[in-house]
Amino acid sequence: MKIAERIKAIPASLTLAITAKAKAMKAEGIDVVGFGAGEPDFDTPEAIKKAAKDALDAGITKYTPAGGTPEMKKAVCAKMKRDRGLDYTPEQVIINCGGKHSFYNLAQVTLDPGDEVIIPAPYWLSYPEMVKLADGVPVIIDTGVDQDFLATPEQVEKAITKRTVALVLNSPSNPTGMMYTPEQIRAIADVCLAKGVMVWSDEIYEHLIYGDAVHCSPAELSPEHFANTVVLNGMSKTWSMTGWRLGWTCGPKEIIGAMNRLQSHQTSNPTSFAQTGGVVGLERPLEHLDEWLASFDERRRLIVGRLNAIPGIRCPEPKGAFYVFPDVSAFYGKTICGKKVTDSMSFADALLEGANVAIVPGIAFGDDKGVRLSYAIAKAAIEKGLGRIEKALREAS
Repeated sequence: MKIAERIKAIPASLTLAITAKAKAMKAEGIDVVGFGAGEPDFDTPEAIKKAAKDALDAGITKYTPAGGTPEMKKAVCAKMKRDRGLDYTPEQVIINCGGKHSFYNLAQVTLDPGDEVIIPAPYWLSYPEMVKLADGVPVIIDTGVDQDFLATPEQVEKAITKRTVALVLNSPSNPTGMMYTPEQIRAIADVCLAKGVMVWSDEIYEHLIYGDAVHCSPAELSPEHFANTVVLNGMSKTWSMTGWRLGWTCGPKEIIGAMNRLQSHQTSNPTSFAQTGGVVGLERPLEHLDEWLASFDERRRLIVGRLNAIPGIRCPEPKGAFYVFPDVSAFYGKTICGKKVTDSMSFADALLEGANVAIVPGIAFGDDKGVRLSYAIAKAAIEKGLGRIEKALREAS
């Protein structure tokens, strides 16, 4: 059977692979602590679930417009005005089948073969692959722990060529949890505006922030920045609706119209009754977040403190999301749990097979010096897993 060459070049998701391996071990009765979770461990708020159930009972089970219901688009416009002060019309909004779908379709309608997209590393692992699937070329900027995993304006400007179409910004970030300050966002967005490079701003974690951190969208900076920015967001993280598959894209009418035409031939509409629930989620106050953020913050401080207490680990404190990305490269060349470690993959394998702890190797995110741990799991599980990691690393030789 023939498989297209472009698909052969796309690797399977390492996060899903690690999760699958950990689940297989659990099925064998092994007590595995999994730090791979990419979703909140809280349930979707009841009001949203009730709205979807009521929609099912009311027969809202048919096709909607391909780009989403008028009600969902209106709710997104109101949310963007309320939270970010941005004035979008429904023609500037499309509802997609989750955040991945938003990014994939954006790449498909903006990139021609050979067009470049600048992506700071560590990055969410699907960005480069979705650019490649649009025949684009991912151009990776290496950041690293010494600069808190944040790209600089100088790095961005140096990476821009005649073929550059866009820069991807993800703040707060998956996998690092780090955030750009409003001043840093402006400096980078100014470079992109001056060079005619779009900013694709993935803001899926905008409300999951801690302390005095402030989220800033490049679209907020000026009318010119607004016109040069495409904002991607969705229901997955803030409302714990990962399985509902509801994302949205806000941007220039031409881009949104092109995405709508593509989507009409691709998936058609996002699920009808899920959109009804989404409208309720967008319109109601985020009252559930206080409890969630308090819990996440407690776990964040626990995991950062415990990791940094292990000699050889460097772990910046994340400002948002629910991930940490410690630099573990000091252990490369050592033996952990009887296994020789040479990179993030062998580091993760050693902990999984030798300490029954599942983490995600940093190579999946474009930084082989680090690993990703999610703290969207129970505090007791975090403490158990960290105890195992500490023991394994302190016994490394």
